[in-house]
Amino acid sequence: MHMDNVQILGFTGQIDSVNDTLDKVNSIKGNGEIIQLLNADSIVSANHVFHGVNQAFLAFDRGENLANDLSVEIVLRCSAQRQISKAFKLLGLHEGNMNLCCVLINCEDHSDDLSALFTRDDGVLSADVDNLKRVYKISDVELENMSVEEVVIDRISKLAVDY
Repeated sequence: MHMDNVQILGFTGQIDSVNDTLDKVNSIKGNGEIIQLLNADSIVSANHVFHGVNQAFLAFDRGENLANDLSVEIVLRCSAQRQISKAFKLLGLHEGNMNLCCVLINCEDHSDDLSALFTRDDGVLSADVDNLKRVYKISDVELENMSVEEVVIDRISKLAVDY
């Protein structure tokens, strides 16, 4: 399993049905391509997502994956969670208006297809530190020595150590 050509795109969109939205996105991707949608409000940065994706691929390579599906493993790693339900609570889709982080792995250029479903806006990938402190339960003490991004990436890395 190789992680070539990772793209991280920001979008806003109205989700009327999570299942319908996922079906539409799945119809876009070709064989061997991964398109994973994440709640951008819980994303610190593109670095955060790259690290989570890399850790997901490494976990599969080592046979230490927590999920049977690579897309689910990406959600687990990016959320720094071991439990799928908690991971999707943090990073999963919900009905209503959403800021979306779209992770494309080993994909052709699908930005036009995705722009037909959502409105392109990479600004949604900018961190809201107060929200992220709440979402990831980051204390002010932790932030005395590390940035929010460093704390979240550290927690993602610890998932591998705690295996």
